[in-house]
Amino acid sequence: MRTPTRRTVLGAALAAAGTGLLTACSSDSGSGSGSGSMKGMDHSSMNHSSTNPTASTNPTAPAGYLSPNGPEVAAAEARRNPGPERKVALTATETTLDLGGRTVRTWAYGDRLPGREVRATVGDTLALTLANHLPQPTSLHWHGLALRNDMDGVPGLTQAAVRAGASFDYRFALGHPGTYWLHPHSGVQQDRGLYAPLIVEDPKEPLRYDKEWVVVLDDWVDGIDGSTPDAVLAELAKGMGGTGGTGADAGSTGGMDHSGHDMSGMPGMGSAPSAPSAPSEPSTPGTAGTPGGPARMLMGATSPLLGGDAGDVAHPFHLVNGRLATAPETFTAKPGDRIRIRLINAGGDTAYRVALGGHELTVTHTDGFPVEQATTQALLLGMGERYDVLVTAKDGAFPLTALAEGKNATALAVLRTGGGVAPDASARPAELDGKLVTAAQLKADPSVRLSVKSPDRTVQLELTSGMAKADWAFNGRPYDPAQRYPVAAGERVRLEFRNSSAMWHPVHLHGHSFALPDGGPRKDTAIVLPGATLAVDFDADNPGLWMVHCHNVYHAETGMMTVLGYRA
Repeated sequence: MRTPTRRTVLGAALAAAGTGLLTACSSDSGSGSGSGSMKGMDHSSMNHSSTNPTASTNPTAPAGYLSPNGPEVAAAEARRNPGPERKVALTATETTLDLGGRTVRTWAYGDRLPGREVRATVGDTLALTLANHLPQPTSLHWHGLALRNDMDGVPGLTQAAVRAGASFDYRFALGHPGTYWLHPHSGVQQDRGLYAPLIVEDPKEPLRYDKEWVVVLDDWVDGIDGSTPDAVLAELAKGMGGTGGTGADAGSTGGMDHSGHDMSGMPGMGSAPSAPSAPSEPSTPGTAGTPGGPARMLMGATSPLLGGDAGDVAHPFHLVNGRLATAPETFTAKPGDRIRIRLINAGGDTAYRVALGGHELTVTHTDGFPVEQATTQALLLGMGERYDVLVTAKDGAFPLTALAEGKNATALAVLRTGGGVAPDASARPAELDGKLVTAAQLKADPSVRLSVKSPDRTVQLELTSGMAKADWAFNGRPYDPAQRYPVAAGERVRLEFRNSSAMWHPVHLHGHSFALPDGGPRKDTAIVLPGATLAVDFDADNPGLWMVHCHNVYHAETGMMTVLGYRA
């Protein structure tokens, strides 16, 4: 059975005061200033404040397409039967974080990494107020959730950006249980400390386990020797044929927010002052020389699992739950305990191969949806993917190791059920090289399998270009918020991803889950290898304007994003 005190602990956390992620909101929290006003918004149902006189209005859909806050969206929300409110306050702020012996100045939710988890029950209405204390506009995207379109958190598409000093009230029903996470959809902010797990519990949970461990994986660059994700983007945007660089001039070649506005003048696009000397960084494949700051462009990182090129960025550190491998988080249990581990890859540019030394993993879910259970020794997670696994704990101390695939670096946490020496930071359990199950080998649980049906519409999306010019795109067209691939409510839609680039891409669909071929699992994020074609199906049952993009944050920001639009 599950830990009987968990609800009590969660209830206490949700009632705690402060500016962290799980601070309870007062009943009149919607009366503060904000940039959440949406043109044509039904404020009786959304209750968004807009006392900031400089707040921009919400984007509106072009002629012939449904609006993100139209009556069709409200009707779809009503069908989710919104239940009792779970009130949460979140503050995005500049802060100093301790990664375990190494402090960094960064942006985060409150003063911790990851942000404190949000946990609710399916059927609840999540009422979360985001206060933006950052020097830039920001937003919140709820990765993996099928939610109302005007709450999806994409500036320039579904809402106005939340301006610096303003706030925004997100409010939506939680229609499906599972492991999700939240992060900005503004520039490359996600590659700072702005992310947190979101767990939606099932009141009829069929799994039986004694303990639960939420594990968030991340590649880290912000605040290390003056690096920022914006400077990394500027360097990458010059392409492999450019001279690189983190100076302000580099920002003119890339860094678009999702409304299509140039971000070159935003804070962080120039080089930052040097930080104190860092501990020895893990060795990586070669990096290009960069005047004015540390080089972060990665060359020579290869992985057969990923079809060749493993990544673009030499992140100096890799973290599990915000901790370096030299100071890992330790999860305690008793021998024989059955543990549910919820794995989330919140990285910007890194796939992780994950294994728990001395144990097999039983895969139960991917991207929030149950699968026919399968045992494995290792899993590969692309950016944005989630897997839930069950393990039966043995006696001792064991490394949970996340290998940065192709990058010759690892992240670490420890499972301890008894005595013994703690695993070393360099621990590489044999299971990493053992049996590995991929999403293509899994089958959806019958309870969530899509009905057999021929597609009514096929949308072909070719993944094009590459790092030579950093001109990532779909169908050769860099992101344009006015570009739409039309779909119609009630259709079975097939997305056909054909990867003609030389690199793998984790493709993510907002607001829906798709089914992999031949009875494969339901997912919202899937890896497409170079030279491969992946066809996935989904039912168009959530009206609005929805992004499709590569979840490599640097590929997305240099153009590999587009929009599916429901026809009016």
